[in-house]
Amino acid sequence: MEAEAGGAVVHYVEHGDGLPVVALHGAGVDHREMAGALEPVFRGRPGYRRVYPDLPGMGRTPVPDRLRGSDDVLDLLLGLIDAVVGEQQFAIVGHSFGGYLARGIAARRPAQVAGLALICPLGEEPRDVPAHEVLHASADVADAADVADALSPAEQDSFRDYFVVQTPATVERFREYVAPALPLVDRDGLGRVFEQWRLSDTSAYAGPTLILAGRQDATVGYAGAWDLVARYPHATYAVLDRAGHALPHEQTGLLTALIAEWLDRVDEHRAA
Repeated sequence: MEAEAGGAVVHYVEHGDGLPVVALHGAGVDHREMAGALEPVFRGRPGYRRVYPDLPGMGRTPVPDRLRGSDDVLDLLLGLIDAVVGEQQFAIVGHSFGGYLARGIAARRPAQVAGLALICPLGEEPRDVPAHEVLHASADVADAADVADALSPAEQDSFRDYFVVQTPATVERFREYVAPALPLVDRDGLGRVFEQWRLSDTSAYAGPTLILAGRQDATVGYAGAWDLVARYPHATYAVLDRAGHALPHEQTGLLTALIAEWLDRVDEHRAA
């Protein structure tokens, strides 16, 4: 699907009916990564309309010439929400850069946002970021047999740099949800997006919040995510071992359980 938002066309995919849940992916991928991570949560859980946009410069959403920073991306996303969600309340989930944008949306629309979930969120001041280290690798993946069969050489490099848990299961998740997006990235367009990547407003949000961090996240770390707790008085914070920046693929069971608990809190908050 496509929607006109702020003078640009945004591509998105949606599933289900009910409370809108807008899910924002990180940099360098597209909507498929978030859909692959979150759709298992909603199996057998009706009542949610999941909206997965491609962010500008990724997937099938182009970068408008006028776009020069994260505030411009935020305006575009708010235009998409106005077009697709309207005045309804909605929940928002974001991974990495998508988490940073989700914080901006919650700051701009606190009354409309029914809940905020942040997965390995990018922040202004990351600290104590560890070096990338493979924490667990199956013997067959370590020997490169399964990886070579499933991925191109360039994809193999991306996989090995992204995942700290390298097993046939994570190879398959990378192949299905990450690798197809890699050749679609507009590198020049993303460069314009990140010219001014800091948002002007990421102020506090008082609704039901979830903050998930990977203990071995070599992209943003986990310590900076803890610093966000002070801004969100109803936040659950969890740091997951055996998880890097690819936490949604490496800790699928815990991700599903914690997102489900957050949705319970969102529903209770709306019913109160």
